[in-house]
Amino acid sequence: MAVFALVFLAPIAYAIYLSLFQNRLIGGNAFVGLDNYQRALSDPQLWSAIGRVALFLVVQVPVMLGIALVVALAIDSGRLYGKSFFRVSIFLPYAVPAVVATLMWGFMYGSRFGLVGNINDALGTSLPDPLTPSWVLASIGNIVTWEFVGYNMLIFYAALRVIPASLYEAADLDGASQFRVITAIKLPAIRGALVIATIFSIIGSFQLFNEPSILQDLAPNAITTYFTPNFYAYSLSFAGQQYNYSATVAIVMGLLTMVIAYVVQLRGMRKER
Repeated sequence: MAVFALVFLAPIAYAIYLSLFQNRLIGGNAFVGLDNYQRALSDPQLWSAIGRVALFLVVQVPVMLGIALVVALAIDSGRLYGKSFFRVSIFLPYAVPAVVATLMWGFMYGSRFGLVGNINDALGTSLPDPLTPSWVLASIGNIVTWEFVGYNMLIFYAALRVIPASLYEAADLDGASQFRVITAIKLPAIRGALVIATIFSIIGSFQLFNEPSILQDLAPNAITTYFTPNFYAYSLSFAGQQYNYSATVAIVMGLLTMVIAYVVQLRGMRKER
């Protein structure tokens, strides 16, 4: 409890404290109440960042979880040759630090000296630059998907392994097809794991920071200082010295993430009943 209070509750309390003050040229650090929150709710840059990560969440999370589910079902089916190799191989990208993964993909995305540029030169093609404003969000989504498919696959696979064998035996006696086994036994049995993976992915989407912050040096025209809410809070604090407003943005995003994750959890539990 002491460690929890020190490393979790105390920083949150301090952030809330900072969000209630404002550093002014005249008067110094003054109490302003909820003024910073009113500013945040009408901040177009913050809403632009929220809309961007919301789009990222709606597109990337279903794709990532869908791939992870298909892979987990394939490995669990017992019909995949060398399933141990595939399980480890697909999980391996998750062991790569996010900074290293982003730098690696950033090099491959390079249209002049990277893999994309090499393909264009070798084949005479004109592949679009992944680091342009139109494509950079999709490029980040590809990096995140590559990183976390294996993590979610392991969650689904672990849930599949604890399904009672008696259910499969009953389905076999009834002559159920493999597709029917998946829809009637496997998917309902791992619904809790699906909800957990979805909640984790939602939280991760709203916390998106490493990938845009690292790629900004490679694509300064495509990634702004308010590209994601977390990156915006970081820029406000470390570049703009606006610690109070940065704390406000962090608190607002924490509350928003908590509400959305809670709604998803309630809907998942309701379906499970």
